[in-house]
Amino acid sequence: MRSDLFIPSRRALVAGAASLALAGCGKKTAETPNAEAPKGGKPAEIGKIATIGDSVAGAWRLPADKARDAWRHPVESLTFWGLKPGQTVVEFWPGAGWYTDILAPFLDATGGKLYVANLEPSDPQTTEVVEAYKRKLTDNKKVYGAVEVTAFGPTSGPVAPAGSADLVLFLRNLHNWMAAGIADKAFRDAFAALKPGGVLGIEEHRGVPGAVQDPLAADGYVQQDYAIQLAKEAGFLLSADSEINANPKDDRKHPFGVWTLPPTRLSAPRGQPPKAGFDHAKYDAIGESDRMTLKLVKPK
Repeated sequence: MRSDLFIPSRRALVAGAASLALAGCGKKTAETPNAEAPKGGKPAEIGKIATIGDSVAGAWRLPADKARDAWRHPVESLTFWGLKPGQTVVEFWPGAGWYTDILAPFLDATGGKLYVANLEPSDPQTTEVVEAYKRKLTDNKKVYGAVEVTAFGPTSGPVAPAGSADLVLFLRNLHNWMAAGIADKAFRDAFAALKPGGVLGIEEHRGVPGAVQDPLAADGYVQQDYAIQLAKEAGFLLSADSEINANPKDDRKHPFGVWTLPPTRLSAPRGQPPKAGFDHAKYDAIGESDRMTLKLVKPK
């Protein structure tokens, strides 16, 4: 574990994680504007999934989630990370399941396997988040197939059988793990789960290049070089980086960190009630955050 990271109590970790687990993951909040489904072709149906694009177009995805495809670029991102039919994939901390809604149907239809390393339950709040996610899967088995839910947290065990995964995904969560002092563990657990030659895909809010990294990532932003260094310390090699999820409008100068921007749209510090009359226009015009997109490999 890096010596410069403050490690909060386990209760503080899970309480903070639970409060953010659903933010920006498809569940509307009081400050999330209504979003309509993008215009396009007929939504895909279960039983007719052959490509990542088919799953992204799935009729089971919420209109608000589909509206965010313009910012998260799921087809391009998953293609960049090398997702293929029949693979074994591990998704860390899925929130409400924005990416699960794409990954699970695709893998189930193509003979693959999805492991989801969710929050490590330790109190009623985090337990509720995890149980709600599990209900979503079990209530819609025809859509999601047999997703296996494991756990990731300070004391969790393996996220998947050792050496079984083709692809592990860290999707906008590295800053949370830095704040909790478990970023190193996340990389180690991912490395253990991957096959030799397997890929770790990272999407993360990107800090100002060349700035000093706050080891707790209090504003939600992470230096790209810092993320790569953490991965290298765990044994990974950088294979490629992409500007798929870049947003040059994001100047990172927001009163409530990255969460000031859509889709979370905070108008007060986290944990406090929304501030009446807060003008979101400037931040809505920026759109979602500037993000790094990294592809790292476990050496053969």
